[in-house]
Amino acid sequence: MTSPGIHAVNVPRPPDEESRLSALHRYQLLDTPAEDDFDFLTELAAQVCGAPFAFVSLVDRDRVWIKSYFGMSAQSRPRDDDYCSWAILEDVSLSIPDLTMDPRTAGISMTVGPPGYRMYTGANLQTSDGHRIGSLCVLDDRPRALTSQQMRLLLRLSRQVMALIELRFHQRSLADALSTMERLATIDELTGLCNRRVLMERLDDEVERARRFATPLSVVMMDIDHFKAINDGHGHATGDAVLRNVGALLREDHRHVDVAGRYGGEEFCIVLPGTTLDGGITLAEFLRQKIEAFEHVLGDRSLSTTASFGVGTLDIGSEGNAGTLLKAADDALYRAKRNGRNCVEGARPQP
Repeated sequence: MTSPGIHAVNVPRPPDEESRLSALHRYQLLDTPAEDDFDFLTELAAQVCGAPFAFVSLVDRDRVWIKSYFGMSAQSRPRDDDYCSWAILEDVSLSIPDLTMDPRTAGISMTVGPPGYRMYTGANLQTSDGHRIGSLCVLDDRPRALTSQQMRLLLRLSRQVMALIELRFHQRSLADALSTMERLATIDELTGLCNRRVLMERLDDEVERARRFATPLSVVMMDIDHFKAINDGHGHATGDAVLRNVGALLREDHRHVDVAGRYGGEEFCIVLPGTTLDGGITLAEFLRQKIEAFEHVLGDRSLSTTASFGVGTLDIGSEGNAGTLLKAADDALYRAKRNGRNCVEGARPQP
């Protein structure tokens, strides 16, 4: 309860508030779990300053969020009711030996009521581009000032906290970059399916697995009918849209063990482990009907397409390999085209 005549003061916002918030948010640290490295630095700050409480605080738009604490658990507080909101208004640090005697902090609820803080010293966390995003602070329940040695060490520790924040940011950025590189190396960017290299690697693996465990393996080859006419008549942007939509349809309807990929141009391939020729033909017919029924909405117009399918299968005990399996599926696809397109044909590799 605030004493009569004493109330919290609205904390001014620094001149760089919007860019400061952008700097804070780019670290993606708010609302993340506790981390031992931050907790270690927070505890060390309390120890070197002889303080019972220490916090790593980040000042968000309307709250102060606690990344790490020592001596008392905390998560978030209103920005206008927290000492660190005043600290980031200073260039380097804020030291208040007696919180009850300073008009900025005398009305803060943690001064007036439990836990009854009396001393606050915060060393700002400053980004490499000069924005103060929070503080490493120590608090006590009795009035006092830090010694010059304690203050010097607290400042050094605050720089270590900021270095750790930067490190975590760069680690995430590196992980994101590696993930992007991996995706670009394995995924066909236009359709979202596996690219041909990955598709062939997976096919080789599945052929070996089918032989080892004596299970059937099927491959579906699919070609969008009259795709050149789509490009010539409607433009390559329309052709790309059709490829994207077909890729999305193929991603929707296969098991997690199946592998769908773009084989090249308008041709697609689906590897079906543990699937017989009849099972492969059934799936191909399902996809044929789905593609035929799909309307490609392109601005104020729409376009329908069809596709032809060839299914090849390695039966249990077959001596075929990835090459002969693909040839069987490709030969079946050729027959489907020769038979008028928009149909499914199946075949087994020739001995």
